[in-house]
Amino acid sequence: MEMFNHLHANVNNNLTSVCTASACAAGALFLFLKWINKQKIQKKILKARKRRDKSFHEAKQAVQQFKITNPDFEGSVIVSLSLPELIEKLKDGSLQPDAVLHAFMEKALQVNDKLNCNAQMLMGSVEQLKDIKTQQKGLLYGIPISIKENLGYKGLDSTCGVLSKIDQPALMDSVVVAVLKRQGAIPFVKTNVPQGLLSYDCCNPIYGQTLNPHNLQKTPGGSSGGEGALIGGGGSILGLGTDIAGSVRIPSAFCGICGLKPTSNRISLRGANSCNKGQKSVLSSIGPMARDVESLALFMQALLCEDMFTLDPTVPPIPFNREVYESSEPLRIGYYEVDGYFQPSPSMARAFRETKHLLERAGHTLIPFKPPRITMAANELMVKGILADGGVTLLKNIGKPIDPTLQSQLMPYRLPNFIKKILSIILKPIYPRISASTNSIRGVRSIPELWQQHTQVEEYIHEVFAEWRRLNLDVLFCPMLGPAYNFFYCGRLNCVLSITGLSNLLNCPAGTVPVSKVTEEDEAQLKHYKGCHGDLWDKLFVKAVTGGVGLPVGVQCVSLPWQEEMCLRFMREVEMLTAKNKLNK
Repeated sequence: MEMFNHLHANVNNNLTSVCTASACAAGALFLFLKWINKQKIQKKILKARKRRDKSFHEAKQAVQQFKITNPDFEGSVIVSLSLPELIEKLKDGSLQPDAVLHAFMEKALQVNDKLNCNAQMLMGSVEQLKDIKTQQKGLLYGIPISIKENLGYKGLDSTCGVLSKIDQPALMDSVVVAVLKRQGAIPFVKTNVPQGLLSYDCCNPIYGQTLNPHNLQKTPGGSSGGEGALIGGGGSILGLGTDIAGSVRIPSAFCGICGLKPTSNRISLRGANSCNKGQKSVLSSIGPMARDVESLALFMQALLCEDMFTLDPTVPPIPFNREVYESSEPLRIGYYEVDGYFQPSPSMARAFRETKHLLERAGHTLIPFKPPRITMAANELMVKGILADGGVTLLKNIGKPIDPTLQSQLMPYRLPNFIKKILSIILKPIYPRISASTNSIRGVRSIPELWQQHTQVEEYIHEVFAEWRRLNLDVLFCPMLGPAYNFFYCGRLNCVLSITGLSNLLNCPAGTVPVSKVTEEDEAQLKHYKGCHGDLWDKLFVKAVTGGVGLPVGVQCVSLPWQEEMCLRFMREVEMLTAKNKLNK
């Protein structure tokens, strides 16, 4: 018996040793594989950065060479011209496309050194100069154009800021890039984006954080943040972004420029990359960004041409209506300062009221308009629509590593649905708005429920437009998010997107125009800000916008679907009245 016990003890000891050794080996293997994966990730990121840096180096060399062969070259004079002035000088030959391209290339590199807004210089632009004469009749002949990183350019990646899309070069230009080239424009730089695009910050693990041109301690907004920063910093005169819940308008407002979100598919989306393709409740658009409204109108006029309608037959063949844009008839303008879900900051509210007063003085009719059932629309239609799959597609595309600016936004998406439901129930008595949002990010759970959600979206759109028609409105006037945030708050404050996302849900054209700057008094008023709900999100919003004195603040102009010209006409009116008011002060 003793011998048996002794043998049994030895066996147990051996088994324990084997188990311990196996566990150690498994742990070591896990750590080794994790290390290998980390090395692969770093290698991939480094490769993408080397490509970017190589393009910067080649662009600098091209500029230096151009200066040597053209000693009278004055790039600073060229980049200071307005778009109409630039078009005129290129047309009459007093400026040549090569001089304009190298001037903006030089300026874009200088701005990037300060703001980290460029993802890659497009050296094909130099090659394009050889054939540019054939596009001399194009409306944008010789005009350098910046494009958001996710827009396809033949031979280059459109990474959307995620590692999984590195080393997947576009086989051909996106339709919008092809049309620009045919119109004589020269795409010359791709600009930075947030990881996965579904964020209104502008940072990713590949290219890093982009900074605001007016305050380096602030975000430029997103997801078209590189565009906003580059144009706001003077490194581009015209750019293209994409917008699904404010991604053109937010960086435009944060960076003090103008931006337009058209009706979805008024400009072709073919060749635009995404990390959340497939959802149909809240539609994305490609839209222009520029220093002024007239530049946006010229851009739209150039893009809405036969080339686009031929290259993408799904785009309605509706040319730009210049007559509507240039009209000066008084407008019937619906307005609201608060949508009932998000309370504007003091600077937003002041800028809105001042602009409303200017519109009334100019003879326009202002009529109160309240978006119906905004809490339901924000959660059940916008959030649940964009994350109908519970965020699975987005998370799959984003992969790892997760950018720090995105951590707080993505964390709830990763929770099991039953945990989201429990959290929603627990939070409901204390924070009803946060509870409703937590429940919505569960997405839909079946195809019949998805169809029901689509039906609800359709019914809501008609409900809003019925009220629009009842009041006989031409356009809608509302606040624009601002001022620019401090870092690391965008991912924690998606609640504010009711203010921009509504026009995506309705599929309305919407644009933003800068009208003011944050004052010391605005900043002081933040102490009294309570928000619509007085919850954690309202308190976070105050922290996000604190320290904004001197930053630009905009307003938002909205029109009915397919009426981009009316939206731009309203934006131009706001811009002109604001400029006139500043002169009279």
